Amino acid sequence: MSCVSFIFLWGGLINIFVVGLILVFIAIVFFVHAVHLQFNVRKGKKSFGMPEGILLYSDLNVPATPLFSKRLQLSGKPDCIVKKENHYLPVEVKSGRGARPHFSQILQLAAYCQILEDTSGVFVPEGILIYNNLPYTIPFNPKLRYELESVMKTMRASLRSGTVRRNHNDPRRCRHCSMKHYCTEVVQEVG
Repeated sequence: MSCVSFIFLWGGLINIFVVGLILVFIAIVFFVHAVHLQFNVRKGKKSFGMPEGILLYSDLNVPATPLFSKRLQLSGKPDCIVKKENHYLPVEVKSGRGARPHFSQILQLAAYCQILEDTSGVFVPEGILIYNNLPYTIPFNPKLRYELESVMKTMRASLRSGTVRRNHNDPRRCRHCSMKHYCTEVVQEVG
């Protein structure tokens, strides 16, 4: 082997070695970045009140497909669905002025629990309501299941009859109510 051939061979090996080192360095940078992102996501989930588990569904960052219960003829989109152990948990994020979640928000979460149970065939023991960044575990127990069915029957009867009875005297609630077109008792603002 001539000296010139040896230099070209050695130079080629050095180039391959340098390119390999650069690729290893880039892979390490990407790995460190991925670990950093994963840490920040977990930290963010904890500070936001998200439960531990595998995120199966999210309507928070990209519009998701609604879930539909044929049995209830009801559809809805929880903000997230998390798989924890062998259960699915719907997660709903709300904000408000009160110290605790409102009953209507709890019923909305209960509806998501029932829809999720009907569509997945998997028992849903509870849902998570994150209210003003504080997580509340809401058991989907027989009492809440009954209240949900009762409210749905009352709402459907009101819609069929065309008569919706209000349960307050607050004009602001009427202004933002999704049922004001059906209601015969809208509270008017004074002044």
